[in-house]
Amino acid sequence: MKTASIKSLFTKEISLLAIILYLVEFVRGAALIGFLPIYGKETLGLDLDVIGAAITAHYLIDTALKLGMGYLVHRFPVKKIINIGLLASLAGMALIGWADVPWIFISAAGLYGLGISPIWIYCLTKVKEESRGAQMGFLYMIWLVGLGSGPVVLNLVLVHSEMASYWIMVLVSAGAWLLSLMIPREAHAEVAAVPFRKQLAVLGTHLKDMRLLLPGMILQTLAAGMLQPILPSFVKDHLGMASWQYTLLLLAGGGFTALGLIPMGRLSDRLGKKWFLVIGFLMFGIALYGLTLSPVTLLAFIWAVTLGLSYAAVLPAWNALLAAYVPPEQKGLGWGVLSAVEGVGGLLGPIIGGFAATGFGEPSVVLSTAVIFAVIGVIYLLFPFRLFRGEKPAQRM
Repeated sequence: MKTASIKSLFTKEISLLAIILYLVEFVRGAALIGFLPIYGKETLGLDLDVIGAAITAHYLIDTALKLGMGYLVHRFPVKKIINIGLLASLAGMALIGWADVPWIFISAAGLYGLGISPIWIYCLTKVKEESRGAQMGFLYMIWLVGLGSGPVVLNLVLVHSEMASYWIMVLVSAGAWLLSLMIPREAHAEVAAVPFRKQLAVLGTHLKDMRLLLPGMILQTLAAGMLQPILPSFVKDHLGMASWQYTLLLLAGGGFTALGLIPMGRLSDRLGKKWFLVIGFLMFGIALYGLTLSPVTLLAFIWAVTLGLSYAAVLPAWNALLAAYVPPEQKGLGWGVLSAVEGVGGLLGPIIGGFAATGFGEPSVVLSTAVIFAVIGVIYLLFPFRLFRGEKPAQRM
Protein backbone atom coordinates (compact mmCIF):
# COMPACT_ATOMS: atom_id res chain seq x y z
CA MET A 1 0.00 0.00 0.00
CA LYS A 2 2.74 2.39 1.01
CA THR A 3 4.89 1.42 -2.00
CA ALA A 4 2.01 2.00 -4.40
CA SER A 5 1.34 5.38 -2.80
CA ILE A 6 4.96 6.49 -3.21
CA LYS A 7 4.97 5.31 -6.82
CA SER A 8 1.74 7.19 -7.49
CA LEU A 9 3.14 10.37 -5.89
CA PHE A 10 6.29 10.16 -8.03
CA THR A 11 4.27 9.71 -11.22
CA LYS A 12 2.10 12.73 -10.46
CA GLU A 13 5.06 14.80 -9.38
CA ILE A 14 7.23 14.01 -12.41
CA SER A 15 4.29 14.84 -14.69
CA LEU A 16 3.86 18.20 -12.95
CA LEU A 17 7.60 18.86 -13.16
CA ALA A 18 7.62 17.97 -16.87
CA ILE A 19 4.86 20.53 -17.58
CA ILE A 20 6.70 23.23 -15.63
CA LEU A 21 9.98 22.36 -17.36
CA TYR A 22 8.31 22.57 -20.77
CA LEU A 23 6.84 26.02 -20.03
CA VAL A 24 10.17 27.30 -18.69
CA GLU A 25 12.13 26.04 -21.72
CA PHE A 26 9.41 27.31 -24.10
CA VAL A 27 9.90 30.85 -22.79
CA ARG A 28 13.69 30.52 -22.70
CA GLY A 29 13.86 29.38 -26.33
CA ALA A 30 11.44 32.10 -27.41
CA ALA A 31 13.32 34.80 -25.49
CA LEU A 32 16.93 33.98 -26.32
CA ILE A 33 16.55 32.83 -29.93
CA GLY A 34 13.87 35.26 -31.07
CA PHE A 35 12.43 37.85 -28.74
CA LEU A 36 15.46 39.48 -27.10
CA PRO A 37 17.34 40.05 -30.39
CA ILE A 38 14.27 41.25 -32.34
CA TYR A 39 12.41 43.21 -29.66
CA GLY A 40 15.62 44.66 -28.23
CA LYS A 41 16.86 45.93 -31.58
CA GLU A 42 13.69 46.93 -33.43
CA THR A 43 11.35 48.06 -30.64
CA LEU A 44 13.67 49.24 -27.87
CA GLY A 45 16.38 50.49 -30.28
CA LEU A 46 19.25 48.77 -28.47
CA ASP A 47 22.55 47.87 -30.12
CA LEU A 48 23.53 44.24 -30.70
CA ASP A 49 26.36 44.50 -28.18
CA VAL A 50 23.80 45.30 -25.47
CA ILE A 51 21.65 42.36 -26.59
CA GLY A 52 24.70 40.06 -26.51
CA ALA A 53 25.57 41.28 -23.01
CA ALA A 54 21.98 40.58 -21.89
CA ILE A 55 22.10 36.98 -23.15
CA THR A 56 25.47 36.52 -21.45
CA ALA A 57 23.99 37.89 -18.20
CA HIS A 58 21.22 35.30 -18.44
CA TYR A 59 23.67 32.42 -18.83
CA LEU A 60 26.00 33.83 -16.15
CA ILE A 61 23.24 33.89 -13.52
CA ASP A 62 21.96 30.48 -14.62
CA THR A 63 25.44 28.91 -14.42
CA ALA A 64 26.29 30.55 -11.08
CA LEU A 65 23.07 29.26 -9.56
CA LYS A 66 23.79 25.73 -10.80
CA LEU A 67 27.12 25.81 -9.01
CA GLY A 68 25.39 26.78 -5.75
CA MET A 69 22.38 24.51 -6.14
CA GLY A 70 23.91 21.70 -4.07
CA TYR A 71 24.26 24.11 -1.14
CA LEU A 72 20.74 25.49 -1.52
CA VAL A 73 18.82 22.22 -1.79
CA HIS A 74 20.41 20.91 1.40
CA ARG A 75 19.48 23.98 3.45
CA PHE A 76 16.15 25.17 2.07
CA PRO A 77 12.92 23.44 0.95
CA VAL A 78 13.00 22.58 -2.75
CA LYS A 79 9.49 23.96 -3.30
CA LYS A 80 10.51 27.34 -1.90
CA ILE A 81 13.66 27.49 -4.06
CA ILE A 82 11.70 26.72 -7.24
CA ASN A 83 8.88 29.14 -6.30
CA ILE A 84 11.27 32.03 -5.66
CA GLY A 85 13.32 31.27 -8.78
CA LEU A 86 10.30 31.16 -11.10
CA LEU A 87 8.85 34.31 -9.50
CA ALA A 88 12.16 36.08 -10.17
CA SER A 89 12.06 34.84 -13.77
CA LEU A 90 8.53 36.17 -14.15
CA ALA A 91 9.65 39.57 -12.80
CA GLY A 92 12.62 39.62 -15.18
CA MET A 93 10.46 38.75 -18.19
CA ALA A 94 7.90 41.42 -17.24
CA LEU A 95 10.67 44.02 -16.88
CA ILE A 96 12.15 43.25 -20.32
CA GLY A 97 9.11 44.76 -22.03
CA TRP A 98 9.93 48.21 -20.66
CA ALA A 99 13.73 48.00 -20.46
CA ASP A 100 14.74 50.57 -23.08
CA VAL A 101 17.82 51.53 -21.03
CA PRO A 102 20.78 49.15 -21.63
CA TRP A 103 21.59 48.39 -17.98
CA ILE A 104 17.94 47.66 -17.20
CA PHE A 105 17.66 45.36 -20.25
CA ILE A 106 20.80 43.45 -19.19
CA SER A 107 19.65 43.27 -15.55
CA ALA A 108 16.19 42.01 -16.57
CA ALA A 109 17.72 39.23 -18.69
CA GLY A 110 19.95 38.26 -15.76
CA LEU A 111 17.00 38.26 -13.36
CA TYR A 112 15.11 36.03 -15.78
CA GLY A 113 17.98 33.50 -15.57
CA LEU A 114 17.35 32.90 -11.86
CA GLY A 115 14.45 30.52 -12.36
CA ILE A 116 15.85 28.15 -14.98
CA SER A 117 18.31 25.90 -13.15
CA PRO A 118 16.30 25.03 -9.98
CA ILE A 119 13.52 23.22 -11.85
CA TRP A 120 15.97 21.49 -14.24
CA ILE A 121 18.30 20.32 -11.46
CA TYR A 122 15.36 19.09 -9.40
CA CYS A 123 14.01 17.13 -12.36
CA LEU A 124 17.39 15.42 -12.76
CA THR A 125 17.46 14.42 -9.08
CA LYS A 126 14.09 12.65 -9.47
CA VAL A 127 15.46 10.26 -12.09
CA LYS A 128 15.59 6.72 -10.70
CA GLU A 129 18.65 4.58 -11.43
CA GLU A 130 16.56 1.56 -12.45
CA SER A 131 14.83 3.57 -15.20
CA ARG A 132 17.49 6.19 -15.87
CA GLY A 133 17.51 5.78 -19.65
CA ALA A 134 13.75 6.13 -20.12
CA GLN A 135 13.35 9.01 -17.67
CA MET A 136 16.39 10.94 -18.94
CA GLY A 137 15.12 10.47 -22.49
CA PHE A 138 11.73 11.82 -21.42
CA LEU A 139 13.24 14.88 -19.74
CA TYR A 140 15.50 15.67 -22.70
CA MET A 141 12.53 15.31 -25.05
CA ILE A 142 10.59 17.85 -22.94
CA TRP A 143 13.62 20.15 -22.95
CA LEU A 144 14.14 19.90 -26.71
CA VAL A 145 10.45 20.30 -27.60
CA GLY A 146 10.09 23.31 -25.30
CA LEU A 147 13.28 24.98 -26.49
CA GLY A 148 12.36 24.35 -30.12
CA SER A 149 8.66 25.24 -30.08
CA GLY A 150 9.18 28.54 -28.26
CA PRO A 151 10.96 30.39 -31.10
CA VAL A 152 8.57 28.95 -33.71
CA VAL A 153 5.43 30.13 -31.91
CA LEU A 154 7.05 33.46 -31.06
CA ASN A 155 7.99 34.21 -34.65
CA LEU A 156 4.50 33.35 -35.88
CA VAL A 157 3.05 35.85 -33.37
CA LEU A 158 5.75 38.46 -34.04
CA VAL A 159 4.49 38.78 -37.61
CA HIS A 160 1.29 40.30 -36.22
CA SER A 161 2.31 41.95 -32.94
CA GLU A 162 5.50 42.27 -30.91
CA MET A 163 3.56 43.19 -27.78
CA ALA A 164 1.35 40.12 -28.16
CA SER A 165 4.45 37.92 -28.25
CA TYR A 166 5.75 39.70 -25.14
CA TRP A 167 2.53 39.09 -23.21
CA ILE A 168 2.47 35.43 -24.26
CA MET A 169 5.89 34.95 -22.68
CA VAL A 170 4.83 36.82 -19.53
CA LEU A 171 1.66 34.71 -19.21
CA VAL A 172 3.50 31.42 -19.84
CA SER A 173 6.09 32.43 -17.21
CA ALA A 174 3.26 33.19 -14.81
CA GLY A 175 1.70 29.80 -15.58
CA ALA A 176 4.96 28.02 -14.74
CA TRP A 177 5.19 29.86 -11.43
CA LEU A 178 1.56 29.10 -10.50
CA LEU A 179 2.06 25.41 -11.28
CA SER A 180 5.15 25.36 -9.06
CA LEU A 181 2.85 26.14 -6.11
CA MET A 182 1.43 22.62 -6.60
CA ILE A 183 4.79 20.91 -5.93
CA PRO A 184 4.41 18.79 -2.77
CA ARG A 185 5.61 20.51 0.39
CA GLU A 186 7.66 17.45 1.34
CA ALA A 187 9.54 17.47 -1.99
CA HIS A 188 13.29 17.07 -1.60
CA ALA A 189 16.25 16.71 -3.95
CA GLU A 190 17.88 13.30 -3.83
CA VAL A 191 21.50 14.40 -4.21
CA ALA A 192 24.55 13.87 -2.07
CA ALA A 193 26.52 16.79 -0.74
CA VAL A 194 30.12 16.89 -2.01
CA PRO A 195 32.69 18.95 -0.05
CA PHE A 196 34.10 21.89 -1.99
CA ARG A 197 37.70 20.65 -1.71
CA LYS A 198 36.69 17.31 -3.19
CA GLN A 199 34.91 19.11 -6.04
CA LEU A 200 38.13 21.02 -6.83
CA ALA A 201 40.19 17.81 -6.75
CA VAL A 202 37.77 15.98 -9.04
CA LEU A 203 37.63 19.02 -11.33
CA GLY A 204 41.42 18.97 -11.71
CA THR A 205 41.45 15.24 -12.46
CA HIS A 206 38.69 15.52 -15.06
CA LEU A 207 40.29 18.46 -16.83
CA LYS A 208 43.63 16.65 -16.98
CA ASP A 209 42.02 13.54 -18.50
CA MET A 210 39.98 15.60 -20.95
CA ARG A 211 42.62 18.12 -21.99
CA LEU A 212 42.47 17.08 -25.66
CA LEU A 213 38.71 17.65 -25.71
CA LEU A 214 38.79 21.10 -24.10
CA PRO A 215 39.33 23.12 -27.32
CA GLY A 216 36.27 21.59 -28.95
CA MET A 217 34.15 21.86 -25.79
CA ILE A 218 34.76 25.58 -25.41
CA LEU A 219 34.94 26.59 -29.08
CA GLN A 220 31.65 24.98 -30.13
CA THR A 221 29.61 26.64 -27.37
CA LEU A 222 31.46 29.91 -28.03
CA ALA A 223 30.49 29.80 -31.72
CA ALA A 224 26.87 28.85 -30.98
CA GLY A 225 26.64 31.66 -28.43
CA MET A 226 27.99 34.22 -30.92
CA LEU A 227 25.07 33.48 -33.24
CA GLN A 228 22.32 33.98 -30.66
CA PRO A 229 22.07 37.80 -30.55
CA ILE A 230 22.48 38.31 -34.31
CA LEU A 231 20.66 35.44 -36.04
CA PRO A 232 17.19 37.06 -36.46
CA SER A 233 18.59 40.35 -37.76
CA PHE A 234 21.04 38.50 -40.05
CA VAL A 235 18.20 36.50 -41.61
CA LYS A 236 16.08 39.63 -42.07
CA ASP A 237 18.70 42.13 -43.20
CA HIS A 238 21.11 39.94 -45.19
CA LEU A 239 18.99 37.05 -46.40
CA GLY A 240 15.98 39.28 -47.06
CA MET A 241 13.53 36.97 -45.30
CA ALA A 242 10.30 37.92 -43.55
CA SER A 243 9.51 36.71 -40.01
CA TRP A 244 7.35 33.83 -41.28
CA GLN A 245 10.21 32.66 -43.52
CA TYR A 246 12.59 32.80 -40.55
CA THR A 247 10.10 30.59 -38.67
CA LEU A 248 10.13 28.06 -41.54
CA LEU A 249 13.94 28.21 -41.56
CA LEU A 250 14.00 27.29 -37.86
CA LEU A 251 11.50 24.49 -38.51
CA ALA A 252 13.63 23.13 -41.35
CA GLY A 253 16.83 23.09 -39.29
CA GLY A 254 15.22 21.86 -36.07
CA GLY A 255 13.03 19.30 -37.83
CA PHE A 256 15.91 17.61 -39.60
CA THR A 257 17.90 17.64 -36.36
CA ALA A 258 15.07 15.78 -34.59
CA LEU A 259 14.64 13.33 -37.47
CA GLY A 260 18.36 12.62 -37.70
CA LEU A 261 19.27 12.15 -34.03
CA ILE A 262 18.30 8.49 -33.63
CA PRO A 263 19.65 7.14 -36.96
CA MET A 264 22.84 9.23 -36.66
CA GLY A 265 23.33 8.01 -33.09
CA ARG A 266 23.01 4.37 -34.14
CA LEU A 267 25.38 4.84 -37.06
CA SER A 268 27.99 6.56 -34.90
CA ASP A 269 27.85 3.60 -32.46
CA ARG A 270 28.46 1.21 -35.36
CA LEU A 271 30.95 3.15 -37.46
CA GLY A 272 32.79 5.14 -34.82
CA LYS A 273 32.40 8.65 -33.42
CA LYS A 274 35.40 10.32 -35.02
CA TRP A 275 34.09 10.75 -38.56
CA PHE A 276 30.66 11.87 -37.40
CA LEU A 277 32.30 14.65 -35.38
CA VAL A 278 34.78 15.60 -38.08
CA ILE A 279 32.27 15.64 -40.96
CA GLY A 280 29.52 17.15 -38.78
CA PHE A 281 31.64 20.12 -37.67
CA LEU A 282 33.09 20.66 -41.16
CA MET A 283 29.62 20.64 -42.76
CA PHE A 284 28.40 23.03 -40.08
CA GLY A 285 31.16 25.44 -41.06
CA ILE A 286 30.47 25.04 -44.79
CA ALA A 287 26.73 25.63 -44.34
CA LEU A 288 27.27 28.78 -42.26
CA TYR A 289 29.74 30.06 -44.85
CA GLY A 290 27.13 29.39 -47.54
CA LEU A 291 24.65 31.58 -45.68
CA THR A 292 27.10 34.51 -45.67
CA LEU A 293 26.99 34.54 -49.50
CA SER A 294 23.38 35.87 -49.41
CA PRO A 295 21.92 32.83 -51.19
CA VAL A 296 18.47 32.72 -52.75
CA THR A 297 15.68 31.52 -50.46
CA LEU A 298 15.67 27.90 -51.66
CA LEU A 299 19.43 27.56 -51.20
CA ALA A 300 19.19 29.15 -47.75
CA PHE A 301 16.71 26.43 -46.77
CA ILE A 302 19.07 23.76 -48.13
CA TRP A 303 21.84 25.19 -45.96
CA ALA A 304 19.45 25.18 -42.95
CA VAL A 305 18.68 21.50 -43.55
CA THR A 306 22.43 20.83 -43.80
CA LEU A 307 22.93 22.56 -40.44
CA GLY A 308 20.20 20.42 -38.89
CA LEU A 309 21.63 17.15 -40.18
CA SER A 310 25.16 18.21 -39.17
CA TYR A 311 23.98 18.88 -35.62
CA ALA A 312 22.19 15.52 -35.59
CA ALA A 313 25.48 13.87 -36.58
CA VAL A 314 27.51 15.69 -33.93
CA LEU A 315 25.22 15.60 -30.87
CA PRO A 316 24.92 11.82 -30.18
CA ALA A 317 28.59 11.15 -30.95
CA TRP A 318 29.71 14.09 -28.81
CA ASN A 319 27.57 13.11 -25.79
CA ALA A 320 28.70 9.48 -26.04
CA LEU A 321 32.33 10.62 -26.16
CA LEU A 322 31.93 12.83 -23.08
CA ALA A 323 30.14 10.04 -21.20
CA ALA A 324 33.30 7.92 -21.43
CA TYR A 325 35.08 10.53 -19.28
CA VAL A 326 32.48 10.49 -16.48
CA PRO A 327 33.25 7.98 -13.70
CA PRO A 328 30.16 5.83 -12.91
CA GLU A 329 30.47 6.60 -9.19
CA GLN A 330 30.60 10.39 -9.78
CA LYS A 331 28.01 10.98 -12.49
CA GLY A 332 26.51 14.09 -10.95
CA LEU A 333 29.81 15.81 -10.26
CA GLY A 334 31.33 14.61 -13.55
CA TRP A 335 28.54 16.03 -15.69
CA GLY A 336 28.66 19.19 -13.60
CA VAL A 337 32.32 19.63 -14.52
CA LEU A 338 31.55 19.09 -18.21
CA SER A 339 28.69 21.60 -18.08
CA ALA A 340 30.91 24.17 -16.37
CA VAL A 341 33.65 23.84 -19.01
CA GLU A 342 31.20 24.02 -21.91
CA GLY A 343 29.50 26.93 -20.19
CA VAL A 344 32.65 29.07 -20.55
CA GLY A 345 32.04 29.34 -24.30
CA GLY A 346 28.32 29.90 -23.77
CA LEU A 347 29.02 32.82 -21.45
CA LEU A 348 31.53 34.53 -23.73
CA GLY A 349 29.86 33.84 -27.08
CA PRO A 350 26.82 36.17 -26.96
CA ILE A 351 28.74 39.21 -25.78
CA ILE A 352 31.54 38.63 -28.33
CA GLY A 353 28.99 38.13 -31.10
CA GLY A 354 27.07 41.25 -30.10
CA PHE A 355 30.14 43.49 -30.03
CA ALA A 356 31.49 42.01 -33.29
CA ALA A 357 28.17 42.58 -35.04
CA THR A 358 28.00 46.18 -33.82
CA GLY A 359 31.51 46.88 -35.06
CA PHE A 360 31.73 44.78 -38.22
CA GLY A 361 28.21 43.64 -39.09
CA GLU A 362 26.25 40.41 -38.68
CA PRO A 363 27.83 38.57 -41.67
CA SER A 364 31.25 38.87 -40.04
CA VAL A 365 29.94 37.01 -36.99
CA VAL A 366 28.42 34.21 -39.09
CA LEU A 367 31.66 33.92 -41.07
CA SER A 368 33.70 33.80 -37.85
CA THR A 369 31.55 30.99 -36.45
CA ALA A 370 31.87 29.11 -39.76
CA VAL A 371 35.65 29.27 -39.39
CA ILE A 372 35.48 28.14 -35.75
CA PHE A 373 33.37 25.08 -36.55
CA ALA A 374 35.63 24.17 -39.47
CA VAL A 375 38.70 24.49 -37.22
CA ILE A 376 37.09 22.15 -34.67
CA GLY A 377 36.53 19.60 -37.44
CA VAL A 378 40.18 19.85 -38.52
CA ILE A 379 41.39 19.55 -34.90
CA TYR A 380 39.46 16.32 -34.40
CA LEU A 381 40.61 15.03 -37.78
CA LEU A 382 44.17 15.15 -36.43
CA PHE A 383 43.34 13.38 -33.16
CA PRO A 384 44.13 9.64 -32.78
CA PHE A 385 41.24 7.21 -33.13
CA ARG A 386 41.71 5.85 -29.60
CA LEU A 387 40.53 9.20 -28.17
CA PHE A 388 37.13 8.64 -29.79
CA ARG A 389 36.81 5.18 -28.30
CA GLY A 390 36.78 6.83 -24.88
CA GLU A 391 40.38 6.00 -24.01
CA LYS A 392 41.64 8.63 -21.61
CA PRO A 393 45.16 9.99 -21.95
CA ALA A 394 45.96 8.70 -18.46
CA GLN A 395 45.21 5.18 -19.63
CA ARG A 396 47.82 5.08 -22.36
CA MET A 397 50.63 2.58 -22.09
